[in-house]
Amino acid sequence: MSRLIAVFSVALMACGTSASAPAGTGGGGAAATTTGVGPSSGSSNSLGEAFSVAFDPVMVAAGAEKTQCLVKRLTNQTAIHVGNIHNVISESSHHLIVYRVADTTEQTVPFACQPFADLLKPEKGTPLMISQKHDDTLALPKGISFDLEPQQMIRLEMHYINTTDAPREASALTTFYAMPASEVTAAADFLFVGNPDINLKPKSKATLGPSFVPVPAALADVSYFGITGHTHKFGTNVTISTAEDKITPVKSVYEVPNWQWAEPTTVYHDPPFTVPPGGGFQFTCEWNNTSDKTVKFGESATDEMCFFWTYYYPAQGPFVCIYTDQAPGGINLCCPGSPICAKIFG
Repeated sequence: MSRLIAVFSVALMACGTSASAPAGTGGGGAAATTTGVGPSSGSSNSLGEAFSVAFDPVMVAAGAEKTQCLVKRLTNQTAIHVGNIHNVISESSHHLIVYRVADTTEQTVPFACQPFADLLKPEKGTPLMISQKHDDTLALPKGISFDLEPQQMIRLEMHYINTTDAPREASALTTFYAMPASEVTAAADFLFVGNPDINLKPKSKATLGPSFVPVPAALADVSYFGITGHTHKFGTNVTISTAEDKITPVKSVYEVPNWQWAEPTTVYHDPPFTVPPGGGFQFTCEWNNTSDKTVKFGESATDEMCFFWTYYYPAQGPFVCIYTDQAPGGINLCCPGSPICAKIFG
């Protein structure tokens, strides 16, 4: 049990990277992918007042890598419904994760933080968007929003790395675009899924999967509209299907030609897709380890990952689900919901 908890602790502290471009549309249930940038590109929601929060520039020493957070209060005086989120991050920023949180005190000086580890309880906070692209928009489907309280507290989590031989600045800016309450039909939320069983031999190619993760019962009837696969620099592909069980795939929902780990495409589905009753997701990651070292799972940019995240509605809360073979027969864990979650998160 202690080894299993350690595995999941590391996995759930792991950072994702890159949400992608604004939503497109597609006919007949086919996935539609767009690559435009800017808050209005691909949007189907009316754009109203904008509210921004900044991760002010920090100097990053040559060769340094850190994850830091800050918590700031938005200036919205009333509750707002957000139909678009626009992130801009600097070149030294490896990724940015944006959360709405229940904190009551701002923390405007960046502090060391562990991704996801203390935010998987809905009463503490909810991840809204992950970005790796330097200019990145999440445009929600028509009528769908993220709902923010008056003067909402926002947590920005920035993972930055400087691979050059000179100091560089890292910074980020997130802007929320409100939509009229009269347009809202449902609220959106977030599901994060992964497998930490990564062991890449030097100078070799490797495949992990297909792994099967059943969705939590609370998500049995939700609709999924955007999905992104994620690895680090040795990753060559991520594919995802809905599935009835671990051996019966139903529909491919993420298969991107010439997939790029540095800016992985977000595939948007219009109409959205569902999972079969009692089913979940099958996913596979592929790598080409061109280094002279064995590479395993880890949150550093020099380690590897096998994750995806998907946006859905109506909101039932955020979930993180992990599959591992590091126990006989394999084990699935979704938090919140499993008693193991309390052991991991307290």
